[in-house]
Amino acid sequence: MTQDAGSPLWMTIAVLIGRLIFAAVFLMALAFKLSDINGTAAYIAAAGFPLSGLLAWIAAIFELMLVACFLTGAYFSEAALLAAIYVLFLAFAFHGPAHWTANQAEFGFFIDHFTFIAGLLFAAVHGPGHIVAVRREFIARQECLPK
Repeated sequence: MTQDAGSPLWMTIAVLIGRLIFAAVFLMALAFKLSDINGTAAYIAAAGFPLSGLLAWIAAIFELMLVACFLTGAYFSEAALLAAIYVLFLAFAFHGPAHWTANQAEFGFFIDHFTFIAGLLFAAVHGPGHIVAVRREFIARQECLPK
């Protein structure tokens, strides 16, 4: 949230816990991918996607970048919005209506993605809070420095 320094402590704590939860979810997803990248590629291929090995690595790198954004607060709103789009894609690609007849639990997995998307969209609108490790302005200033 874009809070001023006078925000109640509980709000700051809640925002930080939310950021840690977002980071932890994507960190766990990243860890599972990296622990068996070939298995991840096979899962992607089974869903009908070409270049599954490349897509597995792209997903892992993307998730690593999301973790960095959620932990530092840098590009937080953009990362939360991109994460919401990514989670929506995952919901339909891997748990969508085509999967429901074979396994009714897939419907529950599908719906669970939308609660996560709701949180990500809320976070995208309200931002990382006033405690961030890296500010976008600092990054921009570093890029403008002469070499």
